[in-house]
Amino acid sequence: MLSIKSFTFNPLQENTYLVYNENLEGVLIDPGCYEIEERNELDRFIQANGIKISKLLNTHCHIDHVLGNAWAKQKYDLELWIHQNEIPVLKSVEVYAAGYGLPAYEPNTHDQLLVEGDIIEIGDDRLECLFVPGHAPGHLVFYNPDSNFAICGDTLFRGSIGRTDLPGGNHQQLLDRINSVLFQLPEETVMYPGHGPETTIGFEKVHNPFVGQNAIY
Repeated sequence: MLSIKSFTFNPLQENTYLVYNENLEGVLIDPGCYEIEERNELDRFIQANGIKISKLLNTHCHIDHVLGNAWAKQKYDLELWIHQNEIPVLKSVEVYAAGYGLPAYEPNTHDQLLVEGDIIEIGDDRLECLFVPGHAPGHLVFYNPDSNFAICGDTLFRGSIGRTDLPGGNHQQLLDRINSVLFQLPEETVMYPGHGPETTIGFEKVHNPFVGQNAIY
């Protein structure tokens, strides 16, 4: 069974997730840690609990989700796994990081590619890759059916959805994929977003003004 530890990092208040099992095997998802204090906080938890991280995953590669990629790859000797459509998104961060007030950003590259339907193994546990573009062109959601949760990045928030006005964004595509992919998950599925508190599929079906049953946008 998988456990989730979340951290909120960087000026954009991004949620970083550590997913691990009872054998202390884990993966690190969207490390947004930029400041040394943030990186130390994450590392203290990993070391204190003896967690062995096997992979570094990005749901997508906007700046706030990748600020700790280079550090984590080196610190824990990890390969970075992303969707092919996120390669140019990750590359572009080098260009605009300073403009966001984050000049110490360390460029990094992917090592492995993920596609829809891939299974990420964490010992005997697994995360399924769901493809939900619209906020970003290669956005993935990592779903665990056994524990009924998904790390959903910036696709679905409590009462909202990801912005679609950034390069590669597509508003209608995001709405369609939320309805055809995420809303097909069991209603009790807990969604852990890239920003803000967790929610459930059942709650969003009823209350989300963008894609819920009473959508007004």
